[in-house]
This record gives sequence, C-alpha cells and structure tokens, in this order.
Amino acid sequence: MDSRRVSGILLHVTSLPGPYGIGDLGTSAHRFVDRLAETNQRIWQILPLGPVGHGASPYSALSTFANNPLLISPEPLLRDGILAEADVAPLAELPRDHVDFERLLPRKRRLLETAYQRFRQQQGDTDAFRTFREENAIWLDDFALFMALKDTHDGAPWHQWEKGLVHRDADALSLARERQQEAIRMHAYWQFLFDRQWSALHDHCKQQDIRIFGDIPIYVAHDSADTWANQDLFYLDDDGQPTSVAGVPPDYFSPEGQRWGNPLYRWDRMQENGFKWWIARVQQILQNVDLVRIDHFRGFEAYWEIPAEEQTAINGTWVDGPGSDIFDALKRAIGDLPVVAEDLGVITDDVRALRDEFEFPGMAIIQFAFGGEPDHSYLPHNYPRNVVAYTGTHDNNTLRGWWNGDMPENERDFARRYLATGGEDLVDRSLRALLSSPADRVVTPLQDVLELGADARMNTPGDVGENWRWRCTEDQLKDPRLDKLAELCWLYGRTETEESDA
Repeated sequence: MDSRRVSGILLHVTSLPGPYGIGDLGTSAHRFVDRLAETNQRIWQILPLGPVGHGASPYSALSTFANNPLLISPEPLLRDGILAEADVAPLAELPRDHVDFERLLPRKRRLLETAYQRFRQQQGDTDAFRTFREENAIWLDDFALFMALKDTHDGAPWHQWEKGLVHRDADALSLARERQQEAIRMHAYWQFLFDRQWSALHDHCKQQDIRIFGDIPIYVAHDSADTWANQDLFYLDDDGQPTSVAGVPPDYFSPEGQRWGNPLYRWDRMQENGFKWWIARVQQILQNVDLVRIDHFRGFEAYWEIPAEEQTAINGTWVDGPGSDIFDALKRAIGDLPVVAEDLGVITDDVRALRDEFEFPGMAIIQFAFGGEPDHSYLPHNYPRNVVAYTGTHDNNTLRGWWNGDMPENERDFARRYLATGGEDLVDRSLRALLSSPADRVVTPLQDVLELGADARMNTPGDVGENWRWRCTEDQLKDPRLDKLAELCWLYGRTETEESDA
C-alpha cells in the first residue's frame, strides 16, 4: 500500500460541531473537511460508524453492516421540506460542547420517526429507496427486522425473545416480517438517509484529496443483528448464549485481564464457506471509507478464549486464529487490502509475521515510547516507513492529560530528555518528532492539536462513565494551532496527496 508522507486528524463524527446535540453528516462535517484541506491534512480518521448499543460505544454496535441513525443530519431534511424548524427545536436545546446521550436519544428518535412519516405521506416511495433496499438486502433485511423486533421487545436482547424468534424459525420470521412491515421500512429508510448523506460527504472528501480512515472491530456484539442472523458462525448454546467469549489475558496493567464478552467466531465454519461473512463485512466498510484499521489484529493469529461462565479473563487459553487464510480469501475477493493492523500491546513474532506477510502498516503511539531504552520501537527515530504514528488514540489520555497525570518518574525523565521539553511546549515537540520521523502516515487526535487536557479525553477503557461524549466547537476549528500544524506538515514534507505515486 504505497503512499507519500501525509498527516491526518482523528475525530469521530459524533465529536464534530453543530447545533443538533451531536456531530452529524451536515454542513459542519463538510466544513471540517475543508479545514483539513486548508491545513495540509490528507487523512480523516473516524471510529466505527455502526448503530450504538449499551453505553454508546461505537465498538459495541447493534450491527457491523448498518450505520448509526444518530449521525443523520436534519439539515438536508429541512431543505427538502421533510422536517420543519419546530421539529428540530428540541435538539437545538441540547449542549454543543458534549453529547448528552440520555437526552439526545429520545429526541433524535422522535425526529427520525417524524421524518419517516413525512416521507411516507409526501412521497410514499422512491426509485432510489427501492434500489437501496434491493442492493443492500444481504444485510439490511435482517438488520431492519432485528431493530423492529427490538422495538417491540422494549430493547431486550434477542436471546430473550420468543423461542421461535431466537432460533429464527421460518414461520416465526415470516409472521414477524408481516406484522412489522412498517417498522422494517422505517429502519431501512434511516439507513437510506445515512447512505445518501455519507455518500455526499465522502464525495466531498475525494474532491478535497482527503481519505477517510475507518475502523472495524475484530468482534461483534452478542446483542447484534450480526450474531442473531448468523448464529452458526459463533460459539453459542441452544439458548443463544455464548459458550466462550473474547478478551485478553492478564498483564502488567490489568491483573485480571479484560473480559470483553463478545461471542467468539467459529473460524472452522467460516473457513468452510470461504469466509463469506467476513468478505461481505469488509466490502461493506470499504464502500464508506478508503482505508480501514482492524482493531485487535493479533486475534487473527491467536485469540484469548474465556469460558463464558468465568467472570474474569484469568482462566482463558490461547487458541489459533485463521491466520493468513482469511486475508488470502479477502485478497482474492477484493484485491489490494487498504488495511492498517492495530498491533498495540503484547505482540508476538507470529503476529508481526502475519502483519508483514500482507504488508499491512502497524501502529506506533508516542505516549507508550518512554518505558524502555532508545531502541524502543515507538520512539519516532526508530519508525519504519510502513507505520501509522500517533500521539495517542481514542483510548489514550490527551497529551496534556498524559503529561499532567501519574507518569512514572523514569518515563517522565526520558520523555523530557527525548522531546527536549519541560512540558510547556510538549505538543509542539511531540508533533515535530512524529512529523519529522520516517513514518509515512502521522495521525493526531484533534484534542492534541488543540492542546486540550484530560477533560477532553474520548474514552477510558474499562470505565463506563463519561466516554464518547467530547465535542469540539466551531471556534476550535478556527484555532491557529491548526494552521501551525499545516506549517509543520510543509516543513517535514507532508503535503502530498495519498493518491500520489510513491
């Protein structure tokens, strides 16, 4: 995957500015793309776009194929006469500096229901909507039915529904589709709206030479349309409950490990059908993005299997993953794979070999660089070209929050000497170290460009508190520090487009 030296910004769609309670795909998103272009940025990295479930985490979506209706902008619907100003007024009352999910969810739901009813009354149907449903039936039919049934069951997880629905009995599904026709059509319409707005935004990115860098979690949520519709591809018992779940083993940072709870794949069955589900999944996301990070890449080489009855990850075992077989299948079906491997944490030689076999770039985080010697692979002078270098990811504290936090003194001393800073110019020194490094791609969270503190952190893993809520403002996008980033990109030769020949 050839590229010139480029720079980009990490900012999830929910964090964009705007007047309707959450970042969306409207005018502010297009202005953000323009600002990226003005400041010599060539990559916009986002988090997963799926419809969020419990805790609003984009990594625990109700579908890996569908998109999040909360991101639909009211603006085109206002222009088209489907919505009126009175309809959007409840959203305009919400805060602009963070997402108040508790207040947002019922208000946005009512707005989207109103939009569907107006569409049904004014247009009834359109060729474009019918075509969208036909072209996406492979996942949309199951997803829309899943969401309709979830509504009728007050949000209960699918394994608590009636047995006929849990086991996807043909007669039960047929009756449900007949009874839920209108709700199914409504959920499909929301996906149609998202698709139209995202396509317009993606086209705008292409016009501005911006590549969208997406994210695909390796696992899917138990309570998702994916698991419900493909139960034979997961380790589930007769009641639809996982028999073993995903996680990672204990380490220095987590004495009990991490028990994520996602159902594990039956890789043997996936391999028997040529990894058909995975091929469809990757093809779907590559319609929306130009480059994709695969979260927890090491799970393809070997994964930590935890018996479902265990409450921690301590008593798990390593099990071989599909290895190169899955990527061979993906390459045969798709061609070149614009994939970045999330290879953070404890990574073995076998994982590195799998990554390198397909020439996938890995990741390097400067916040993790100062716990060893000058040969540490995360120190910028040691980067290879084929890596994506970061100040931090959505799971890290901001640079300011990291520096002001409880760093071990040996790490603080090493960082102070390496970056030649006492802390006052920490961000400038860190960006210069990354942007001047050999790494082809450097991505910086917007919070770090703006030099914000820990209160602007996007996510604290293992903490279900105030995650995923941070938003920037229109004024922050005008901040001169973005223009300073543009100057640094020019100085260090990061002004070419990603489409240029290497």
